[in-house]
Amino acid sequence: MRRVLQLVILGIASATMAQQRPKLVVGIVVDQMKMEYLYRFSDDFSANGFKRLMKNGYTFHNMHYNYMPTYTAPGHASVYTGTTPSVHGIVGNEWFNKATGKEMYCTDDASVATIGDGTKSEGEMSPKNLQATTITDELKLATNFKGKVIGISLKDRGAILPAGHFANWAFWYSQTGAFISSTYYGQQLPDWVTEFNNQKHFLKYIDKGWNLLKPKETYNESLTDNNPYEGKLYKKTPFFPYSLKEMYADNNAGVLRSTPFGNNLIIDFAEKAIEAEALGKDNITDFLTVSFSATDYIGHTLGPRSIELQDTYLRLDESIGEFLAFLDKTVGKDNYLVFLTADHAGAENVTYLKDNKYDVDNIPWKNIERALAEFSVKTFGVDLLLNYSNYNVFLNKETIKTKGLELSKVKQAFKDYLYAQPYVKKVYTEEEILSASSGDYYAGFVAKGYDPVQNGELVVNFKPGYVEYSATGTTHGSPYSYDTHVPMLFYGWGIKKGESHNKKVITQIAPTLAQKLKIPFPNGTEAQVLEEVLND
Repeated sequence: MRRVLQLVILGIASATMAQQRPKLVVGIVVDQMKMEYLYRFSDDFSANGFKRLMKNGYTFHNMHYNYMPTYTAPGHASVYTGTTPSVHGIVGNEWFNKATGKEMYCTDDASVATIGDGTKSEGEMSPKNLQATTITDELKLATNFKGKVIGISLKDRGAILPAGHFANWAFWYSQTGAFISSTYYGQQLPDWVTEFNNQKHFLKYIDKGWNLLKPKETYNESLTDNNPYEGKLYKKTPFFPYSLKEMYADNNAGVLRSTPFGNNLIIDFAEKAIEAEALGKDNITDFLTVSFSATDYIGHTLGPRSIELQDTYLRLDESIGEFLAFLDKTVGKDNYLVFLTADHAGAENVTYLKDNKYDVDNIPWKNIERALAEFSVKTFGVDLLLNYSNYNVFLNKETIKTKGLELSKVKQAFKDYLYAQPYVKKVYTEEEILSASSGDYYAGFVAKGYDPVQNGELVVNFKPGYVEYSATGTTHGSPYSYDTHVPMLFYGWGIKKGESHNKKVITQIAPTLAQKLKIPFPNGTEAQVLEEVLND
């Protein structure tokens, strides 16, 4: 009897220890998702997807990014490092490299090679440009590298940056229709990935085509089909149904990115990863990062009020419901922790705003760059502009010195010119950014997104509503609420039901997870946490 009692006590103790951490953490980032979509499309969501997360988990209704530029790569990096581009160094998706005088991409790494059925350039990627650790890195360290970390996305940056420096694997989608990786993670793909790729799962979605999920009258939260604010998907008129076979025949398997089925394929692959890698099967916490990119591709091309975008979210809602059911069955209902957020939100289409009497406009960045160069030649007799990108003005300091010009006067001249433009709200010099005061709210956003080694001599903030983009579709990048306000949902292990409308910032997610998992903070974070999901 005594022996039985000892075994019972030991079993209870083991169960208690096991519950100190979840078996699996799943981080979900939805690319270009506005918090508003959870409200606008709510009536048409199922009970099993977004509504399940909100009803049975904790919802932060007022979560924001706290820096600019609000782009995909900085967003993913900031969510997982708990800090901003000024610290983690991912200052854009791509940016002008002062040292080389060339554009560089956020995850470029010429020292590694593609593994899998992808092109040479698609796989020359790694997290080496990420200067801070991620919450996934800290989990690897805390478990003596026994916990597994895998990142999955259609986009390389959406897989690589969340998974961090120590990930077992990061996988992303190639234009061939296969998931690929790089030699940073291993010399060949795991057998299960090769098997998945050989089955050509993408073709079942290509063959099916894209029609509306629900009756057309369901989509009364959107504008009419084929409205003047939409661009074209692969030169096809934006009107249902879409023949994906035709798109595929004219292009390659990359066309799936701009359909909701890109998200479905990510779910298929994620479920296979969980099964094949036995994620969540022992008491050592694993971490799966999943980024849904199709929402961004569709939003950019067709805009936030297109039927296509609404249909994409209705389908994503169903997919998330199915994924949660899979986790219930495979990992166990009380054994996994899910969080869902976005890497940025998105602006309204400018033409739509103009047609409704809001005096704003779209300005293609190439037009801005050309005008700056012309101004420089007219004013100084020489083009002093090295590059204009990501709202940054890079000046040719060598030429300025050779011509005997004063850098401060050149900066002021460019600044005065920019202030004369109708789209400019504020122009900041490098000196102003590095000494940003609390008196200028948006200066703080610029400072948190600014790395003096990698950014320009001037940073431009547009007026609200203006976008650096085409007349159709939409984009993002500003410090305004339409680009910063994103969902933040926690669900599952150790999460009580509730909601908050207090303002929070995206850099609180990673340190909150660190406290929840009882592991060290990512090394660059300010360690401000979301106490609402920490308190029992």
